[in-house]
Amino acid sequence: MAASPDIGSVRASRRARIAARVAKARADAGAVRPMVAAGRLVRMVGLTLEAAGCQVPVGGRCRIVGEGGHTVDAEAVGFGADRIYLMPVGDVRGLTPHARVVPVRHATEVQVGPHLLGRVIDGAGHALDGRSLVPAGDWMPLQGRPVNPLRRLPIRDTLDVGVRAINGLFTVGRGQRMGLFAGSGVGKSSLLGMMTRYTDADIIVVGLVGERGREVNEFVQTTLGPGGMARAVVVATPADHSPLMRMQGAMLATSVAEYFRDRGRNVLLLMDSLTRFAQAQREIGLAIGEPPTTRGYTPSVFTRLPQLVERAGNDEHSGGSITAFYTVLAEGDDTNDPVADAARAILDGHIVLSRRIAEGGRYPAIDVEASVSRVMNQVTSTAQQNAARRFRKLYSAYRRQEDLINIGAYQRGSNPEVDEAIRMYPRLQAFLTQSMDEPVSHAASAEALARLCTQPEGVGYDLHGGGEGPIAAGSSSADTDRWPPAGDAR
Repeated sequence: MAASPDIGSVRASRRARIAARVAKARADAGAVRPMVAAGRLVRMVGLTLEAAGCQVPVGGRCRIVGEGGHTVDAEAVGFGADRIYLMPVGDVRGLTPHARVVPVRHATEVQVGPHLLGRVIDGAGHALDGRSLVPAGDWMPLQGRPVNPLRRLPIRDTLDVGVRAINGLFTVGRGQRMGLFAGSGVGKSSLLGMMTRYTDADIIVVGLVGERGREVNEFVQTTLGPGGMARAVVVATPADHSPLMRMQGAMLATSVAEYFRDRGRNVLLLMDSLTRFAQAQREIGLAIGEPPTTRGYTPSVFTRLPQLVERAGNDEHSGGSITAFYTVLAEGDDTNDPVADAARAILDGHIVLSRRIAEGGRYPAIDVEASVSRVMNQVTSTAQQNAARRFRKLYSAYRRQEDLINIGAYQRGSNPEVDEAIRMYPRLQAFLTQSMDEPVSHAASAEALARLCTQPEGVGYDLHGGGEGPIAAGSSSADTDRWPPAGDAR
């Protein structure tokens, strides 16, 4: 008679089969995408859309489906009671009452990678240059990840931007965040173009936010050119785009810069302009009922600014860096504008361009007295710091007495410091003047500054040589300055 099977082994086998079935059921349940409840569009006032019947987190995306399959993407910017406040990304024409509102997954991330080099894209990542764009690379959060301040590498290395006045007097460190404060038409875009071409960086990311559409093609074709575009990514959201798209353009440009920084590259991020980013957030805040404060700016504007700016800097793990220049538009040439004042507090320095200097014909029109680099002492030698300090002292001494000097009321000998400033002023102006097609390295800038501030009385200096060929102190400024064409100063 056959032996009966072991009761214990039978039970063990049965338990194993049951466990396998349970594991398979759990895997199948996890593979099934959860159902998404679609809502309806119930109200639209201005650019603010209100939807009911769907659950969307703040910052989440929705797709609104109108008649004939017409779709508009929108982002949740607030909620109240049982309604979600949405801000459209694109054109809202064609939307109808009770249009379907469908939440979209993974809307807070963007796909970035090396395939973006040499391309011009909009705030949604769509190509603007007429060529197909095949999605590739990694997904990056659009609003970035919070960075532990103790994990930021200190700024120790000098960044050569190719502009003599900045290299010598306001030296920029790799990983620094600088502001470029200027009114309209004083050479802001031209100075940005110089730094784009001549800065020592592996990758250049340009964010054109809320500017004139005409400038986009000029920047790509003229400023960057084929050589510059080979290592650049341009994100363009002109003024005719929705406020949400303009904000997203600034965040996308920063995400692209973060991608390359995380892979050990040294990135130059140029954002033109931070003011347009703030104005876009103001439009959104006012549209959903946020109370206005100074000049109509809402409190959320001053929360968003540091969230964007703090994403730049050095990375501890990869060794890469993002050195950022943010332009700030001084409305009515008022550098105490709320956005300008807030930017000064969160940036690591600022370069101020003066309309008075630009109208006088000097380019770049940098206001020496109003500009500062907060990390210059960390990345330059003591000799350069002393020379820069003496330069600013002489320049400021002349500027304080300029009116008296021009009308002949100043008496030589009444102030030795002013007497020296008068003798040196043509050479100070020559140092600050630079043609747009004339890059000057940091080493050459520091050398020229040292020669200028250590020359004995009665001897000039050579901006472009190694100390040979001194210029007579009595030479006119026209003999020493290299003025660009009038069109370059605009």
